[in-house]
Amino acid sequence: MKRGLPPSIVAAIDRSSILGIRAGSRSGHRFTGVWPIVVDGRVFVRSWTLKAGGWYRTLAEEPSATIQVGSRRVRVTAARATGERLLDAIERAYDEKYPTPGARKFVRGFRAKRRRAATIEFIAPRAGTRKR
Repeated sequence: MKRGLPPSIVAAIDRSSILGIRAGSRSGHRFTGVWPIVVDGRVFVRSWTLKAGGWYRTLAEEPSATIQVGSRRVRVTAARATGERLLDAIERAYDEKYPTPGARKFVRGFRAKRRRAATIEFIAPRAGTRKR
């Protein structure tokens, strides 16, 4: 069973159009803006570029990250999202949340097979792994 994020954090992410993510535990990564989606109380993001050294590839090697929504920073663990119904629901959520003409190119692009396969869910870190 996945460890969900606190409801107040999920609600803030759902209201936000941009979520900051700093991938990995190394301080060399900066916060990068990504488009978050909430489906059934769970937080998901998709990578656009999938480039080496980017946040997605970093999380593939080391799944710890910090997300920033507003002024709040929260430690999370990245988990790969799978399942056709879930991935379809995420695509519908992107359609609904980002309906502007400027966003349409990216929403359509998120349906590409390689980007669909790069869907990440943010979950709470295991107990005892949080930095203080």
